[in-house]
Amino acid sequence: MKHKAGYVNIIGEPNTGKSTLLNALLGEDLVIVNPKAQTTRHRILGLLNGEDHQIVLSDTPGVLDPQYRMQERMMDAVDEALIDADILIVMVELGQRPERSEHLLKRAHRFKGPMVLLVNKVDAGDEDSVLLALETWQKEFPEAKVVPISALHGLNVDELRHYLVERLPEHPAYFPKDELSDRNMRFFISEIIREKILTIYKQEIPYSTQVVVNSYEDGPDLVRIQADVIVMRESQKGIVIGKGGDALRRLGTYARIAISKYIDRKVFLDLKVKVDPDWRENEAKLKKYGY
Repeated sequence: MKHKAGYVNIIGEPNTGKSTLLNALLGEDLVIVNPKAQTTRHRILGLLNGEDHQIVLSDTPGVLDPQYRMQERMMDAVDEALIDADILIVMVELGQRPERSEHLLKRAHRFKGPMVLLVNKVDAGDEDSVLLALETWQKEFPEAKVVPISALHGLNVDELRHYLVERLPEHPAYFPKDELSDRNMRFFISEIIREKILTIYKQEIPYSTQVVVNSYEDGPDLVRIQADVIVMRESQKGIVIGKGGDALRRLGTYARIAISKYIDRKVFLDLKVKVDPDWRENEAKLKKYGY
């Protein structure tokens, strides 16, 4: 039996539904999803395994005009995804216009292989607006397969999965078939905590925060986790902790419940808040935090 495998890399602007699509294709909540922009900071691989195929799905940070060093690192991850893609998925949302998406188009037009352009969130529009969007994007990318989709509601997700398997090159599996991702458990725990920070805190706090999981001890009765929430300034530390420690307790409770659900174990979570000045701009610090 011939085996197919390949990298299917997803690019798009912030908040167009790339992470939701990856989770929908996998049938698992692998990557964090949040209505705030710039939720995804890293390139994350999700593995969709079948008996005769392996799709290596790659979720990438939203394409933007970088304002600081960390965002430059995020765009490096997008560029890397353009280089090793066997199939590129370009994701836009209904109502998005090519003339307002210059940073995305600049990157997408550099790719010369098979491309699928997904118009997401079509459940939010009527038939005429969907047809107009499909026509507009087909003109912009004449070689691409243009598909209407709702990643959130599963519209055309199964059809897309079958199409991707059909188009994969013949190749042995890139990763062991029993794995779901190239990332380890500590990475996903830190992402779950970060998603709760995005949910709870406002303004600049989520974008100034990094989470580091220092220890993960799997005991007979429960899993003990110690993690640091890194911020850039003392004033931010105060906001994360909150009056009398209220905000940090709330974060800890939300995160512990989500982690427990994710690993299906009882969890003890110890969160500490630390200041690491200007970590988003410092090359050595970014490297230390995995960028």
